Amino acid sequence: MKRITLFIMTNLAILLLLGIVLNMVSSYLGLSHNSIGGILILAAIFGMGGSLISLALSKTMAKWSTGAQIIEQPRNSVERWLMKIVQHQAQQAGIGMPEVAIYNSPDMNAFATGMNRNNALVAVSTGLLEQMNDAEIEAVLAHEVSHIANGDMVTLALIQGVINTFVMVMARLIGGVIDNALFRNNDEEESNNSGFSYMIVVFVLEMIFGLLASIIVMWFSRHREFHADRGGAQLAGRNKMIAALQRLQRERNETQLPQEMSAFGVSGGKALSNLFMTHPPLETRIKALQSQK
Repeated sequence: MKRITLFIMTNLAILLLLGIVLNMVSSYLGLSHNSIGGILILAAIFGMGGSLISLALSKTMAKWSTGAQIIEQPRNSVERWLMKIVQHQAQQAGIGMPEVAIYNSPDMNAFATGMNRNNALVAVSTGLLEQMNDAEIEAVLAHEVSHIANGDMVTLALIQGVINTFVMVMARLIGGVIDNALFRNNDEEESNNSGFSYMIVVFVLEMIFGLLASIIVMWFSRHREFHADRGGAQLAGRNKMIAALQRLQRERNETQLPQEMSAFGVSGGKALSNLFMTHPPLETRIKALQSQK
């Protein structure tokens, strides 16, 4: 709950700061107070609000997109073992018992999601259960439980909300400046920033700024993986965590997780550039654990 409060307060503070700055420079940019208010309201609804809604629906969307089946009552020894391990690790980490699920996929992967530490979800793929031994699976589960204990889902939502707010405000601010400059000799078009040309400019700027902003989000995503690996090593043992990552390294395959869930998987996915990777290279993660004292 503290992180959700931080999420809201941070975004409101940013909107307030942007509002003050925009009002100070509005006369130079040809922006009216009504247009500034409209931009800030839009950013609040779709920037901050969008991330908050996405976080609130994260468990539901994860279950739907992967077809994950919640273990309500264990039906076999594997499910009983999974529940026992997650329960033990959750107690160690000081969090509520997450829901445990299995989803059908040939790749070795797992993910954690949820709006808070005490109401989360841990899901593992059938491929992981079939191809990893018990010690490796235990380490993967510890990695995901560590994500929950660290509040990584909320942290990423906070960062994404802040980024979305900046992208939406800056795209419309610069879009208005460009539109005014292009049509400054045409009074009718100069006074109508909501025209077709303005919307095209804003759309292009949002694409550009959004791409640049994703580099920041991906950096935070990679950074949190090292913390989750260290947390997993504390819960399950460093040797088990290293062995699990080495198994993933040997059996590299492209993740079958939906794109919106890849950031929450243990192995991540492929990317065109390291800047856009949700996870650090496995080699780097293994070396980080091996050098850990």
